[in-house]
Amino acid sequence: MAAARASALVERLDPDAVARVGLGAMLVLAGVHKLLAPDVWAAYVVDWLAPLLLVTPVQFMLLNGVLEIGFGAVLVADRYTSAAAAVAAVSLAATAAYLAVVGVTEGGLFVDVMIRDVGLTALASAVLVRSLAPSS
Repeated sequence: MAAARASALVERLDPDAVARVGLGAMLVLAGVHKLLAPDVWAAYVVDWLAPLLLVTPVQFMLLNGVLEIGFGAVLVADRYTSAAAAVAAVSLAATAAYLAVVGVTEGGLFVDVMIRDVGLTALASAVLVRSLAPSS
């Protein structure tokens, strides 16, 4: 009986919606955490990057937190999906590239996070591609 209900639920799930809501939820959660613990996130700003920012690393993370909550919320709400997914894909790709440079120049630092962000970049890209596809 439970297996039949689970099967029926799975048949009703829309994989595109699962990806969009999952990406949006991740962005909202990351944004909220950046607002609650910006010092934790500021640790990802290495010494050579800090002088290039127009604000302190903590302020940078606070600003990013607000933006991530906004973009994540519109993804969850299925509004402006293409724009929000494009911003997420570009941001995550840039972050993964930055972390790759840090990994090479700083003895493997943050490579674990870079690997995760490569996957999240693919998820954001998939959400973007599906949002741009003509509706059938």
